[in-house]
Amino acid sequence: MKYRSFQGEQISEVGLGTWQLGSADWGNVSDETAFAILNAYVDAGGNFIDTADVYGMGISETVIGRFLQTRSEPLYVASKLGRRGDGANGWPQNFTLNHMRSAVQDSLRHLQQDQLFLEQLHCIPTETMREGKVFDHLRQLQQEGLIKHFGASVETSEEALICLEQEGLASLQIIFNLFRQHVAEEVFEKAAAKGVALIIRVPLASGLLSGKFSKATTFAPTDHRNFNAEGKAFNAGETFSGVPFDKGVELAQRIASMLPDDRTASWAIRWILDHPQVTTVIPGASKVAQVHSNMLASALAPLAPGVHQQLRKLYDGEIRGIIRGHM
Repeated sequence: MKYRSFQGEQISEVGLGTWQLGSADWGNVSDETAFAILNAYVDAGGNFIDTADVYGMGISETVIGRFLQTRSEPLYVASKLGRRGDGANGWPQNFTLNHMRSAVQDSLRHLQQDQLFLEQLHCIPTETMREGKVFDHLRQLQQEGLIKHFGASVETSEEALICLEQEGLASLQIIFNLFRQHVAEEVFEKAAAKGVALIIRVPLASGLLSGKFSKATTFAPTDHRNFNAEGKAFNAGETFSGVPFDKGVELAQRIASMLPDDRTASWAIRWILDHPQVTTVIPGASKVAQVHSNMLASALAPLAPGVHQQLRKLYDGEIRGIIRGHM
């Protein structure tokens, strides 16, 4: 495993996303399986775990908190706030200082930690980001010692650029993959110039870029790849990166044919890591085998320039125009 700098700390360039460990929106993941996934990740050299308070309404954080008590090596845990709808005001009015402090304290209790390494805004409304008070609140929570760093998870390049104007921003989490390539030229150099870490989510387009799906593949009713395939529950970009499933299967097969071998998921993550501005990629995993596939990307050689050119030509010609959801 190779490591990249995050505000002076060395974190693994392949992180672990844990939406699936909330046993909501991806189907159920047992505690035994969750611990096996987390152990496999750390045993392979991973040290950056991303979660959110809304993943199973605290379940993901709680599982991670219990796991942290079983390991002695330094591990960096990032959480997110802002999507919960269980407060007195409900989504999307959960952005007072008191609401945000309460959310951080809940995350700390679940994770059994005294301080969050990284707290991130969780795809909150654009105008709330633009107004800027939420960043003042994060600075206050940082001053209080509840969080070490703060960042933002965003849906669009526009939102990323808004956040980059904020003093003290440590990181941006953004969708970037072979189905969402344009983000690089819109955001990456600006983030690098400001010393802001880039955390890449949805790297495999909800598994579509793994090459494992066919048009006959189905998902459980509680899986967001079923109920949000058309963007009915939240931004379509969070599911299959906004690409229609059937068309995505065809495109994923064409992408796979351009890659060096059949380790499609590993190469798709390698493609992201070939962008030097990227700090870490956070693929999820619901099986230990997926952890190993994800981690392999760090050991692979960079893709040849000609392969990058082929993949971009396919994106510009046939993918970008069919993406749904905020970009």
